[in-house]
Amino acid sequence: MDPRRVDYTGDGIAEADLLETPYAQVRLWVDDAVRRSESEADVFEPLALSVASADAEGRPNVRTVLMRFLDERGPGFVTDLTSTKGHELTGNEHVAAALTWPAMYRAIRFRGRAIPLDEDEVRDYWVSRPWASRISAWASRQSQPVGSRADLEAAYERRAEQFPDTGSDDDVPVPESWGGFRILCDEVELWGGRRNRLHDRLVFTRTGEGDLGDAASWELGRRQP
Repeated sequence: MDPRRVDYTGDGIAEADLLETPYAQVRLWVDDAVRRSESEADVFEPLALSVASADAEGRPNVRTVLMRFLDERGPGFVTDLTSTKGHELTGNEHVAAALTWPAMYRAIRFRGRAIPLDEDEVRDYWVSRPWASRISAWASRQSQPVGSRADLEAAYERRAEQFPDTGSDDDVPVPESWGGFRILCDEVELWGGRRNRLHDRLVFTRTGEGDLGDAASWELGRRQP
């Protein structure tokens, strides 16, 4: 097989171009990706976050979720806590995650600890979901085997009958197993693609106890591509 080779024509990122804090820079790139997705087809799902965890034997798992939270505390996502990722992150809080926008020659890597979301955050997000998405969360025993597509759709119909759409925030209650995690970062890497594979990798490494918005808690370094 002849490998496809693409020379990345991005502008990369220089130290002089960075904003003052990891949060400010991450927020800028995320907002750029969201804006591009609204006008261009080459960034289809700008908040797609690859999340890596490990099982009890240390074997890694990676999957893609949607980043539903981003503030100075770190990025966050929701999940069924009885899912594979829920069990793994509850048993081993160490986590890595990445946002990748190939068309923009940009990526962001996060490494740190997965901290459970507050109940209020989970509730506020839950009621923002469309009714059908809330029903799907009830219908699916996330990560568990299912006999067929028909079985899954039948479970959806049962839950839809149980919790009819009334237009109310309370028509579908939050499942007991529903929750999520926020990544308390120890490291944030900004990757900018350049020609000849001489990409830029600028890394914020934690040196203090502050959050992503506290410039004094982070040290900036450059890594070879």
